[in-house]
Amino acid sequence: MPTPSKVRIDKWLWAVRIFKTRSKSTSACRSGKVKVDGHSIKPSFLLKGGERIQVSKEGFNLLFEVVQLINKRVGYTIAQACYLDHTPESERNKFKDWFVGKSGAEFREKGSGRPSKKNRRDLEDFKSAYFDIGEG
Repeated sequence: MPTPSKVRIDKWLWAVRIFKTRSKSTSACRSGKVKVDGHSIKPSFLLKGGERIQVSKEGFNLLFEVVQLINKRVGYTIAQACYLDHTPESERNKFKDWFVGKSGAEFREKGSGRPSKKNRRDLEDFKSAYFDIGEG
């Protein structure tokens, strides 16, 4: 398959699996969440090799450098070879930092039924004291 010299940015972001659908890629470009060299761009912007792309996605600021241009969606391992990820380590660890100290949902033994109002209040008091959560 010949490599194109230029590709629409919305199509490339979708093809290398930065966005799950092309319409999400297009709307991110339209809303200014995708920038090339610090400038907001339109979805029809023609991307060239070597350009740096900044993507704001779900509260994360991602930074990529284009290595290879493709316009068809490919598997994850092939897609990784099409860009270099220059996202700072602090952005990559943002979710982990936010998630520290938070636990999953509470677990109750099967057959123990729903907690009573007193049980629920005791559990909330315990969690607020243990995690130092203020009300309101």
